[in-house]
Amino acid sequence: MTRIEFVNNRLVSNYMEVRSAIGEWRADEDRWVLTTGSQGVHGLRDLLCNDIFKVPPEKLRVITPDVGGGFGPKSFNYREYTLVLEAAKRLGVPVKWTGDRAEHFLQDAHGRDNAVTAEMAMDEEGHFLALRVDLKANMGAYLSQYGPFIPILGVSMTTGVYDIPAIDVNVTGAYTNTVPVDAYRGAGRPEAAFLIEKLVDACARDLGIPREEMRRRNFIKQFPYTTQTGRMYDTGDLNGHMTKAMENAGWASFDKRLAKSKKNGRIRGIGMSTYIEVCAFPGSEPAFVELRGDGTVALKIGTQSNGQGHATAYAQFVADKLNMGIDRIEVRQGDTDELAKGGGTGGSRSIPLGGVSAALAGEDLAEKIKKIAADELEASAGDIELADGTARIAGTDRVIDFASIAKAAKRPEDLKGQGEFVQQEGTYPNGTHICEVEIDPDTGETNVLSYTIVDDFGVTVNPILLAGQVHGGIVQGMAQALSENTVYSDDGQLLTASFMDYTMPRADDFPSFSFETRNVPSTTNALGIKGAGEAGTIGATPAALNAVTDALYRAYGIGHIDMPTTPNRVWSAIQEATKAK
Repeated sequence: MTRIEFVNNRLVSNYMEVRSAIGEWRADEDRWVLTTGSQGVHGLRDLLCNDIFKVPPEKLRVITPDVGGGFGPKSFNYREYTLVLEAAKRLGVPVKWTGDRAEHFLQDAHGRDNAVTAEMAMDEEGHFLALRVDLKANMGAYLSQYGPFIPILGVSMTTGVYDIPAIDVNVTGAYTNTVPVDAYRGAGRPEAAFLIEKLVDACARDLGIPREEMRRRNFIKQFPYTTQTGRMYDTGDLNGHMTKAMENAGWASFDKRLAKSKKNGRIRGIGMSTYIEVCAFPGSEPAFVELRGDGTVALKIGTQSNGQGHATAYAQFVADKLNMGIDRIEVRQGDTDELAKGGGTGGSRSIPLGGVSAALAGEDLAEKIKKIAADELEASAGDIELADGTARIAGTDRVIDFASIAKAAKRPEDLKGQGEFVQQEGTYPNGTHICEVEIDPDTGETNVLSYTIVDDFGVTVNPILLAGQVHGGIVQGMAQALSENTVYSDDGQLLTASFMDYTMPRADDFPSFSFETRNVPSTTNALGIKGAGEAGTIGATPAALNAVTDALYRAYGIGHIDMPTTPNRVWSAIQEATKAK
């Protein structure tokens, strides 16, 4: 049996744009208007109306313009939103509040912060027999919106990509004199992936089995597969993407690079994680499209872009069905007056759910456009084809543009399409991350030399946007392993309450990434898509920590170091190991 104990360190989300809010009371409309950055206006409206003000939802309009980052904590209802609305009504004037970075550190929900003990029982050949986990989750001083749900969600992914016949998991939530903890990019799944991937490496060391071989022996071999926690993994090629990532990373030739580092007085390590996560949870995200008088198309949907590129991705789905340029499609989000309901952005749901609905809405509108065009051109709708913002009779030069079609419509409904894909099961993106590091033993400084990813996202919608999501997630994940840490004093004072004390990642901390996909389409999603917004974070933290641990183990026999692996922590571990020898 192999046993590990570790702390999954607390993080502050530090989105680029801090929170702000404008509250208005419009007496002529007998309602409030709240303008604020959020991850979904409808959920925020419903919470404020149902739980705070006890009024019908039509008494509050919520508007969210462009948002500079969310990562989960901008989903929640904070006290300032209630206060600006109530103050605006009492004073009869709009009231604005803008937080600063210090307030963000001190009051916006934090992430992670688990203390974990995990044990793996194995046979002599390293096959996993049973897993036991005891997890203590810091809830903070009081419960945040989804706080208790986060570790429970993570527990559902405890077994990762491995076939483990039996598990025993205990989760304890603990109140402490700290900022409440809630969803932060990945929301429980990064914690689960870190736990199992750190434990698998420890198992390999204990039995003297290569880390990649330990994984191969215990990978799930056949899909679909139902885990001991009830998760139904639909598709995957686990050994395929691990083998490809190892090839791309030069895993087999690592010893040559290690020898070079030794000559230069450095130590070197390579680490991997083979992760799986669940996202795009069961549900739906309706989409509505409308052909406007100028021949452009508006798409309305209830998710909320925080910088992911929704305006491009959603437009692609609609443009594909209408065969028109995406520059002629306007994506509208973030106004409860324009859309009755919406699920917001979170859990990597926007493209798997909203994208499919947008495609269905585009199909619906395309059929209506063809019918109107057929009437105008005196042809059968089946003979009409759409191209470049026009409808024409196939094989002829008889054509009518979308603006003319809009004018010819007899009813407003004839220019509107809608779609709603209802997904019954989550999607399960998975992949392999490999990180290679070099450490200066005299200073403890870690330099990330290379980073390789081979991911399975089912279907790639937009390669550039996908790469951006993965790259950003990797940096956030590696930053947890290497530098970010939230520290409180013994009497409850937050010591890391500014960028002077809290180490944020910088662009020059990381190399260029090698990223490719090895997609196996999802069977739970209508277009085969698996969510991608959080996967980079989930795979990166264990890969980076395992790389640092590998370097320390090879040189000094150090098999454990807690995150973040700061220069001081690494240097201290080396000093202690050297003295022990």
